[in-house]
Amino acid sequence: MNINTLIQKVSGGSLVKQIAVGIVAGVILAQVWPQGASASMLLGTLFVQALKAVAPVLVLVLVASALANNGAGSGANLRPIIGLYLVATFSAAFLAVAVSSVFPTTLILSSTDVAMSPPQGIIEVLQNLLFKIVDNPVNAIASGNFIGILAWGVALGLAMRHASESSRVMLSDVAGAVTAIVKVVIRLAPLGIFGLVAGNLAKFGFSALEGYARILVVLLGCMLAVALVINPLIVWLRIRRNPYPIVFTALRESGVTAFFTRSSAANIPVNMALCERLGLDRDTYSVSIPLGATINMGGAAITITVLTLAAAHTLGITVDFATALLLSVVAALSACGASGVAGGSLLLIPLACSLFGIPNEIAMQVVAVGFVISILQDSAETALNSSTDVVFTAAVCQADSDGS
Repeated sequence: MNINTLIQKVSGGSLVKQIAVGIVAGVILAQVWPQGASASMLLGTLFVQALKAVAPVLVLVLVASALANNGAGSGANLRPIIGLYLVATFSAAFLAVAVSSVFPTTLILSSTDVAMSPPQGIIEVLQNLLFKIVDNPVNAIASGNFIGILAWGVALGLAMRHASESSRVMLSDVAGAVTAIVKVVIRLAPLGIFGLVAGNLAKFGFSALEGYARILVVLLGCMLAVALVINPLIVWLRIRRNPYPIVFTALRESGVTAFFTRSSAANIPVNMALCERLGLDRDTYSVSIPLGATINMGGAAITITVLTLAAAHTLGITVDFATALLLSVVAALSACGASGVAGGSLLLIPLACSLFGIPNEIAMQVVAVGFVISILQDSAETALNSSTDVVFTAAVCQADSDGS
């Protein structure tokens, strides 16, 4: 077998199977040769950086191209998707409140030297979102500000609808060229995830999470319930047929990659490629997927709610139903402002803790606990957030297709 045949076979094989092989190989390497596993983390870091590098440009050109060439139909599809995003995020927060009430958890808090600047209120979170919208496009792309990128993509796309046909075709060709580059990066996922698995296991091992097992069980249990019960129920109400084929496909092909990259922003190219394979409307998913990476944050809402209530239980604070309901709303709104990178939701915990009068010093200790368990918590949170973007986009596209 010559090298060209081998390359064609690898590039044409099942990406999911190759990722599974990469995961198993990473676990084996971490156990057999820890030094080599630590060195292989470079592959994972390069893969995540490559995804982050292409994602902002991809979002800008795809959104602009979609609106410039076929803008009339895409806006109508976004409203139901945004509605599903918001309903799912609030439902996740409310479920976390209910589970935390039935299975209350406490934390062992200690002082921390972690220096952070959490938001001081929901108004500040909303202000930050508004400032991101009016960011200049160069800085938005350089910093990965997807709210700003979306705003400029929409503005450019709407303006280009009045351009000549040749200009709109050129914009479509640029979008196709960037998409081709993204496909090359995504084919490197097995190597990248191999490096991430091996490197993280060599650095942290499996024993680092033993002392935080109970809080992790509550967090991961809530996320599984949302992924396998709440989200399918929401999808069924939309399409009125078995939602699990969509759910399992998204979890397998988007959730697995997001679990190891731990970045909703980095997983945008993966989700767009999956939507293309599912045959979804490009005008819809080219906007809904990057938008979901910003506002569809059910996993973040669960993290904020569970850790905030754990702090309240630790301090002996009684939480009544009205306050718990308010916490669900605050957690959902705050989660929509969470960063699309690893650990972004943890900095919003002090905001939720302020509802119970918990001092910022204590709240920051809870944030530190969150970073300790983030090996699994943040990975599962990102997998839930990112896979749900595809689930709801597919649900709306299928419902529209059935109705047409």
